[in-house]
Formats: sequence, structure tokens, C-alpha cells
Amino acid sequence: MVTMDCNVVLDPLVESYQKNLLTVLIHKPIGYVSGQPEKQYQPAASLIIPKNRFRSSNDKENRKIIWPIKGLAPAGRLDIDSTGLLVMTQDGRIAKRLIAPDSTIEKEYLVRVDREVLATEVRRLKSGLTLDGVKLANAQVELLDRNYFRMVLTEGRKRQIRRMCDQVGLNVTGLKRVRVGNIRLGSLPLGKWRLVDHSESF
Repeated sequence: MVTMDCNVVLDPLVESYQKNLLTVLIHKPIGYVSGQPEKQYQPAASLIIPKNRFRSSNDKENRKIIWPIKGLAPAGRLDIDSTGLLVMTQDGRIAKRLIAPDSTIEKEYLVRVDREVLATEVRRLKSGLTLDGVKLANAQVELLDRNYFRMVLTEGRKRQIRRMCDQVGLNVTGLKRVRVGNIRLGSLPLGKWRLVDHSESF
């Protein structure tokens, strides 16, 4: 039994194992699914091949990678019609932090709709909507143009933004995730991937 006065020491082998678990960021294109293959659609994980790796000028991540990479699971969904930042990880601690029901990690999106967004619709998107009988947490919504806005959520319900917009009479024509927690999509090109290094944290 572990009590409050116990001194818990992590076995160096376990610590080394955890440090070698990979977390990958993909700039997912439209037409790829986040998880398992669906009919004619490829999983986003199929993009994680050597020739698609992106290295920026400040990339210092030199961990040895054994191909194919096994055990990567999506830490959150990004539907087939959406693009942007998808996180895949071998580390269950990271997955739990991002997708547990009580997670408060922010996810930021750029949303384009088919007409001008009214002030009353912005207010409704920010608060007051429910999905599947459950009241949604408040969202941040900032208009960037007449039919284009930034939205920040702390939840990740299936097709949440599209369904929220549908409730206020807006049809989403473009949806891109640009940030998960403290990590931004940045300059990662469409269809490319990179490793999350040890200096980064969600």
C-alpha cells in the first residue's frame, strides 16, 4: 500500500521507455480519416512515412525511428471533411490528457461558412447550445471576416463544430484545426508530419 509518506522512485528503465514513446503531428488533408480505414478512405496514419517527414530549421529531434512505427493512436478526432492538426501518440498519458472526458485542453479552429455570420449567432455559438441532450461548455468565437471565424473549444464531440453551426443555421464550407493546447500547426505543410520534441508540451 502506498501512503502519503512513501518515497516513490521511477525505475530508470521505465523512464527511458516513456521518453522514447513517440508523439506525431500530422497536417491532415481532407479525405483522410483520423482512425481506422473506412471503405475507400485512407487513415491519416498512412501519411507517416519517411518521405513525408517535415523538419523545420529548429528541429533538434534526432530519436531513432524504427519503421513502420507501431502503436500510434489518434488523440482526438478530425473528421474526413476537415483539415489541420491531428495528434497521434504512443503515449497513453498524452492521449488521456487530450481526450479524457474531463480534459480542458483547448482546440482552436478556423471556420468558414456559407453566409455572413450575425452577432446573435456568434452569441449562441459561444454559449447556450446543447448536443445529444447535453449542454456544451462555453466556446470562444471571434469573427475574422463576414463568413469566417476563429473558434476555441475544450470539448471534442463528434462533428461538434458542424453540428453547432447547423443549429444556428450556418453551413460549414471549410474547417481547419490550427492548435491543440500549446502546440500550433504552424508551418507544417499539408500532408506532412513531424515529431513532438521533449521541449514541447500540450
